[in-house]
Order: sequence, then structure tokens, then C-alpha cells
Amino acid sequence: MISQTRPNFNFRGGENIYPAEVEDLLVSHDAVIDAQVIGVPSNRLGEEVAAYVRLGSGKSVSDYELRLFALERMTHFKVPKYIKFVDSYPLTVTGKIQKVQLRKMALTDFDLDI
Repeated sequence: MISQTRPNFNFRGGENIYPAEVEDLLVSHDAVIDAQVIGVPSNRLGEEVAAYVRLGSGKSVSDYELRLFALERMTHFKVPKYIKFVDSYPLTVTGKIQKVQLRKMALTDFDLDI
């Protein structure tokens, strides 16, 4: 039986991008306490990388600084094109982050190329 669940990677211009890899890198920044990475639709590349990021109390970093931090540590096509700083994530009743809901939110949160 073939699984109907979404694979744990995203495609950007034909390249596989594993959200966990990007999330781990973003969380390694001193100001970031959590990051959730998703693929968002793009007419040109199929999908782009987007990140919802939670910062630590009293910490600050701009989206530009966070992208530069990521670019210095990973290949350019994995660096999130879109970043939104949030205080919380949509959760299920059992406390799991709803990435499906984040993908829906991304349609209005970001100026997507669709």
C-alpha cells in the first residue's frame, strides 16, 4: 500500500530540501528557540522555503540577519525565502504542531509567487 502522507522533504527547483535540516540550523542561532520550516507554492520553482520562527525572551534578530546566518552555513537553495516571527504555533489537541495549518497560513502570511 502506498502512503498518502506528504513526504518529509520539499522540492525547490528540483532540489530536495529536508525541513528538519533547515530547522536544526535556524535553532542553532542564539536568538531562536524554535523553527518550523515548510514548503510554500511558487510558480517559478514549484516550492519555496518558508520558516515560522520563535525567538527567545528578550532576543531579537531580523529576517535578513537570520537568512545571512543560514547562508553562511548551508547551500543557498535551502535558505528560507520567507520568514515570519511568531509567538506560538497552531497545535493539535495533543500538542503537536500542525504544519498543514502553517501551510494554509502561509498563503496569507507571505507574498507568494503564485
